[in-house]
Amino acid sequence: MVIEMNVNYDYYRMFYYVAKYGSITKAADFLLYNQPNVTRTIKLLEKELGCVLFDRTNRGVTLTKQGEKLYEHIKIAVSHIELAEKEIGNEKEMESGIVSIGTTDIALRCYLLPILNKFHTQYPNIKINISNYTTRQSINALQNGLVDFSVVTTPIEKINGLKFTCMKTLNEVAVCGNNFKKLHTGKHSLKELAEYPIIMMDKTTTSYELYKNIFTQNRIDFSPTIETATADQIIPMVKNNLGVGFVAEELLNENSKDVFKINVLEALPQRTISVVEKTNSNKSFAVERFFEIIFE
Repeated sequence: MVIEMNVNYDYYRMFYYVAKYGSITKAADFLLYNQPNVTRTIKLLEKELGCVLFDRTNRGVTLTKQGEKLYEHIKIAVSHIELAEKEIGNEKEMESGIVSIGTTDIALRCYLLPILNKFHTQYPNIKINISNYTTRQSINALQNGLVDFSVVTTPIEKINGLKFTCMKTLNEVAVCGNNFKKLHTGKHSLKELAEYPIIMMDKTTTSYELYKNIFTQNRIDFSPTIETATADQIIPMVKNNLGVGFVAEELLNENSKDVFKINVLEALPQRTISVVEKTNSNKSFAVERFFEIIFE
């Protein structure tokens, strides 16, 4: 015998959440329905099925034996439906999502570029916004919600509400061009190098602050002759014999012909590249996929 029923999915969905929470009130709050509407729907469902699904108590509701049998089947159906809805939503987001990143020039060139390449290959429809900042500017952009996360170079102080994850260590080197042949061989002190024109990133950067501290600790006057806005400007200037520069060794490549490392007596600092995120942020699906590639 086939029983014709007028029950629709919403009836079962309400039943599922009432059973899940053990409360009509909590289920109504979750579903954004009013409580009388949920109560009426459960009664209609019980009438259609010809059985009592819940025992009412002062503390809420509990499933009857018939209710438990129904719940075991319904929870599977609801979970499949919700999973399908989530997957469809995620697919839509992956077709139109955006990942916004604040990064320093050094972090971009020495770490982030191959990750961007891999992410773009896997998710070609996701738009990537790259904002080139100093470390401080990148952190400020993150705090103000202008970027989803930042990739920066140290030194940087820890900040409450932000999580710093060290991803790579960089070695700093001193470099010069052909016109400073004396510096190509042997070892040279920072005091000796200070007698030459110094090329350095500008006063707003952590690089400037880092080297100012190193020179000051060694009681050497720190007065750069040329200050640049980005790290990638230093090597071309060194190559054209405008002075001595300090750069991350990873920036030296096939385009650095006629740029030579200087052996420095004092130990130059190691720097790190860190991924910075808000500790309490809810990541979009696109950002979560980006983080999977970063931390794989």
